[in-house]
Amino acid sequence: MQCFGAEYLVSAESAPRQREWRPQIYRKCTDKTWLFLFFLFWTGLMFITGYSVVAGAVGRLLFGYDSFGNVCGKKNSPVEGAPLSGQDMTLKKHVFFMNSCNLEIKDVRLNSIVLCVSSCPEEQLDTLEEVQLFANNNGSFLCIYSLNSFDYTRNPNADSLCPRLPVPPSKSFPLFNRCIPQTPECYSLFASVLVNDVDSLHRILSGIMSGRDTILGLCILALALSLAMMFTFRFISTLLVHIFISLVILGLLFVCGVLWWLYYDYTSDLSTELDTERENMKCLLGFAIVSTVITAVLLILIFVLRKRIKLTVELFQVTNRAISSSPFLLLQPLWTFAILIFFWVLWVAVLLSLGTAGAAQVIEGGQVEYKPLSGIQYMWWYHLIGLIWTSEFILACQQMTIAGAVVTCYFNRNKNDPPDHPILSSLSVLCCYHQGTVIKGSFLITLVRIPRIILIYVYNTVKEKRNAWSKCVFRCCFCCFWSLDKYLRHLNQDAYTTTAINGTDFCTSARDALRILSKNSSQLTSINCFGDFIIFLGKVLVVCFTVFGGLMAFNYNRALQVWTIPLLLAAFFAYLVAHSFLSVFETVLDVLFLCFVVDLETNDGSSGKPYLMDQEFLSFVERSSKLNDARAQKDGNLLRNEEGTELRPIVR
Repeated sequence: MQCFGAEYLVSAESAPRQREWRPQIYRKCTDKTWLFLFFLFWTGLMFITGYSVVAGAVGRLLFGYDSFGNVCGKKNSPVEGAPLSGQDMTLKKHVFFMNSCNLEIKDVRLNSIVLCVSSCPEEQLDTLEEVQLFANNNGSFLCIYSLNSFDYTRNPNADSLCPRLPVPPSKSFPLFNRCIPQTPECYSLFASVLVNDVDSLHRILSGIMSGRDTILGLCILALALSLAMMFTFRFISTLLVHIFISLVILGLLFVCGVLWWLYYDYTSDLSTELDTERENMKCLLGFAIVSTVITAVLLILIFVLRKRIKLTVELFQVTNRAISSSPFLLLQPLWTFAILIFFWVLWVAVLLSLGTAGAAQVIEGGQVEYKPLSGIQYMWWYHLIGLIWTSEFILACQQMTIAGAVVTCYFNRNKNDPPDHPILSSLSVLCCYHQGTVIKGSFLITLVRIPRIILIYVYNTVKEKRNAWSKCVFRCCFCCFWSLDKYLRHLNQDAYTTTAINGTDFCTSARDALRILSKNSSQLTSINCFGDFIIFLGKVLVVCFTVFGGLMAFNYNRALQVWTIPLLLAAFFAYLVAHSFLSVFETVLDVLFLCFVVDLETNDGSSGKPYLMDQEFLSFVERSSKLNDARAQKDGNLLRNEEGTELRPIVR
């Protein structure tokens, strides 16, 4: 690591001079304090990870456990004071409720004894003799472990030690391996308790696990659509832009129509009795309203900007020429995505372990329940901050790497001798000199997102006490934080680009970027925003087709499954994947325009200081931003390029 006082010169300039724009000349390690703080923060995360491994029991959550502290499908250790604990449940992988038709939750506990069984009864058992016969034939014992199957019909207390008769037929369902009763009456009561009344974490995980195959398929679909969209932007033409916009319009209208049709189908279905179905109906209404508003806004914007299609083609052709100098930039989202997936899997595993970190406590009847350990909720918040900060840091590293590669190629004076391995060079500079800068930038994003999460938590906590005034205040605050988040993300990108150019720290880079861009013409900003809008439409198209596939898939199992969470997860993943791949074009656009302004600041077009931009890029900016009139009004000293194009430095 060279971040402890190291400095080096990129060019032959002898010593650092007074700070000014000096592309690729001087570089030193920046924001070292933030690198040290991030190291300390991750030390705390490692402590939480170790603690969760020691104190947690993910098996209880994933595989289910009985009323005596035994995890189903596992060999268990005994709990002191619980004689029926510590049993080998390797062959007993299913969770069976002895009173599945009359489940209730009292004092956060089920009123039914839960057992681990080897198989669920697929036929109704009306008598204890049939329960005994089922145990002898299938090896699945439905009574308390201490009661031998031969005593099912002879023990006078068998009625309280065996399941309540009749035992309904049940089927194993991927809902934590529970035996789900199949008769309509028991099914309705069972689902209303276990699906609607369990805690939020179990409910979220149950929705994900029950729809895991569909979610996986939707994620693969989103990945394929994102790759297709990336190559569409790479080889874009006027015809492709027309086809692309037509697909966006059709996709928006189609998804919007399907949502309203499904909502009408739910409302006209008289058999909608479960809370899960009613909740799905409410979520469909919310999805339909939101999608309708988004569709209307986007259609208006597309109509207003329809005359800029030719400009769009030229814009992406300029971007593609920059990418062609370093084509492996398109592969940057792959390693970023792989690192994010690895980190998220690790984060979820630690979260599950923290959720099951509890001390076994013996209650009446030798049963066992687990009490959360003290202080565990503070670890959850620390773990959540770690998720946001580290994820933003990984994404910022991608932005910094792309910015460094584009800057290296742009400010290369010998266009006939392009730099070797610009991506690896940019990555090495990031790792050796500018990790503290991306850590500081990602922390600012984290600092804005945490109040948004707290607002959502408070808003949901005081659900019953909300009024119109409080709703308005919450929404205004949330909107303000969202706007600040968007502004900081754009500021961070400009700061990272300036750091890649000048080698300065985050605050200095952000100030320099704001200063030079504030003197830039508004036309350049409008061009950049228009390009970002087209890229955003590409993300919308990916999400539209993914959500449509999810609606069709989840609608076939609308009764027990609350598919709101799986669908939202699939939509979030689709947008994340599309954003990861298409953000390459967005980042290159932002970097190119900032490099263009810096080029005008550091060069004057003379033979000694020629402009480093391509002539096509220069012609494109001049045509689209109409800089001639603005320059003629502000300054009579005009510069001319080789072809007689008038150009004025934006900053002096």
